[in-house]
Amino acid sequence: MNHFLSISMAAVLSLGCFNSVQVAPTTTNPTEPSMSFHQLSATDINGKPFDMAQLKGKKVMVVNTASECGYTPQYKQLQELYEAYKDKGLVIIGFPCNDFGGQEPGSEADIAQFCQKNYGVSFPMMSKVHTKGAEQHPVYQWLTSKAQNGVMDSAVKWNFHKFLVDEEGRLVKSLGSGVGPFDEEVIGWLK
Repeated sequence: MNHFLSISMAAVLSLGCFNSVQVAPTTTNPTEPSMSFHQLSATDINGKPFDMAQLKGKKVMVVNTASECGYTPQYKQLQELYEAYKDKGLVIIGFPCNDFGGQEPGSEADIAQFCQKNYGVSFPMMSKVHTKGAEQHPVYQWLTSKAQNGVMDSAVKWNFHKFLVDEEGRLVKSLGSGVGPFDEEVIGWLK
């Protein structure tokens, strides 16, 4: 019976889960990152450079977004979280992405209009990127590679995957799509 139980648990664990939470290991000597989060940059949704160095001293949530996803209503919660915590040092950065199910087919202008009209999004939105594969954006290369972030390897499995980065630019957590913006994992980190 114990053998059957261990096989069943192994099967369940190997399936993965959209609600998965990966927490950075608490070690006294993490791997030295090849570069700091604050050395990265992106292009915002209006085509202007966005330097992550401006986020030093702030907690950052990086989330890949999509306009036609079952998780799209999280935009509302993300905006509410941003409003509640922006004066306490939280910045949410949205990266539109069409990697999963073709659920972000629009242009940057379409995406910006959708976010503003439907959810009143005021947190920074970037240009559309790839979160995986050969064209993976450098921000996502850093977020998903222990060799670069010095903390953990992870993978973006669907839209609205969240990464938490602390004030010093260190990766703290990787949160699956099903973990909502007001989940205790997020609120505990913010307090």
